Amino acid sequence: MNIVGQIIAGGFGDLLIRQKSNEQLELGELLVTDDINQYTIFQIYDLKYGSQIAKESLEMMSGMNLEGYGESLDFLDPNLRTYILARARSVVTIRKTNAHTPKTLPSFFAHLRKITKEDLSFIQKPAYPLYLGNIRSGSKLMPIDIFLDGQNVFSHHILLAATTGRGKSNLLKTLLWSALDQPYCANLVFDPHDEYYGRNELVLKDHPKSRELLEYYSPEPPAGTKTLKINLSILKPWHFEGAIEFSDAQKDLMYTFYNNFHLEWIENLIISQDEGEFYRKETINVVKRKLMRLLSISVAEDEITCNSIFDQTAGATITDDIIRSLDQSKTVIIDTSALSSAIEILVSSIITTELFSKYKKYRKDGTLNTKPIINIVLEEAPRVIGKEVLQKGPNVFSSIAREGRKFNIGLTAITQLPSLIPKEILANLNTKIIMGIEMQQEREAIISSAAQDLTSDDRNIASLDKGEAIISSTFTKFAIPIKVPFFDDFAKTQIKNNPKEKKAFTGIKF
Repeated sequence: MNIVGQIIAGGFGDLLIRQKSNEQLELGELLVTDDINQYTIFQIYDLKYGSQIAKESLEMMSGMNLEGYGESLDFLDPNLRTYILARARSVVTIRKTNAHTPKTLPSFFAHLRKITKEDLSFIQKPAYPLYLGNIRSGSKLMPIDIFLDGQNVFSHHILLAATTGRGKSNLLKTLLWSALDQPYCANLVFDPHDEYYGRNELVLKDHPKSRELLEYYSPEPPAGTKTLKINLSILKPWHFEGAIEFSDAQKDLMYTFYNNFHLEWIENLIISQDEGEFYRKETINVVKRKLMRLLSISVAEDEITCNSIFDQTAGATITDDIIRSLDQSKTVIIDTSALSSAIEILVSSIITTELFSKYKKYRKDGTLNTKPIINIVLEEAPRVIGKEVLQKGPNVFSSIAREGRKFNIGLTAITQLPSLIPKEILANLNTKIIMGIEMQQEREAIISSAAQDLTSDDRNIASLDKGEAIISSTFTKFAIPIKVPFFDDFAKTQIKNNPKEKKAFTGIKF
């Protein structure tokens, strides 16, 4: 056994380990101690120096060495008198092949060794695999693929949090590629940066099953894809929640016109010049200006002209078409990169509201169990589920966060600033993929809402390098450190393989 350290003090959840002199331990590294009929895996969360020599003596010796009074400090006997101490916590105990939450302390003075592939043999293939990367011990990559149970993970929501440049997009590309050809799920991606289809680079359009299972909507679509056009008749007053602010009187006006004119309520409101029993002409004019500016509509001699993605003739079936594709387990990408923030939120609200309504009907008529899990991807999630937004009232996205799992709909919320999301929403995002986060306030928001106790992982999260992540989920026994592959390399390897060939792999199932 290759011993790298020894337990010398501490308590449950906070063990002190002395590092062996010729070894080097890292933050986040996984170590193992063997016991009778079981073994326990530990993770390092802090490192510091230790010495048997008094601080004052060390300071004096250092000064002598720095000022040239001594050529070396070999007399300190560094292998015995000075050393490195690691603080670690137990993460999982394995008895036979079953994983358990640790409930006992290891033997005092127990030796620890580095984790091996065999120590993780309890990790098994889940029923509905979702690939995310490889297990990581510190910065060392292990040859073990990590698959979560996608059906549970998607339906119970995902939060992907990281500072800019730590690999969020790379991870999401990997996740979407892995899920694209899985019949148990469908993905609805609102893409504000046009980075997941891949007009001019290797992304989802290059997946071996993209022709059958990928659809792409854009205001300026490349050949073979679909134009993003939304008919005015599809818009409902409640779709505007979060996109643009209306007073109560203005909302009442919109609902009045909707109730009176149904599919043509917007056209009739825009050309209307008359006061009504419950609204004034000034209110009409304000609402008209807001709608015309938002929807890029102009009027001349009572003739309406649409100048953006909203149209009077095209796009009448777009929501039905998207829902039909999702019912067939396809991935649908909506390119919103050329749209304003308000229009982007409006488009996502329209599609998501109609999807949520349809899946509620599926549940009511008893056909929901024949439909795939829907994963809705939201970039810059606080724009629709942030504290400031939800202070004005709930919207379709907050409703899905709270009860979407009942209807097989989940969110993948992506953000740099998880602290902007209300605590009750964070608590409902049951799988958190945590990448490097530099700001302490944001780390605290993640740690306080994680499925496992990550209190001691503050330094570990701050030190995560690009592509490194921690997965905390209600569907795993411990927070799993992973390394996400570079997407281009991952995709090229997948393309070379026969897509019909099932490769052997492992995953997590407890």
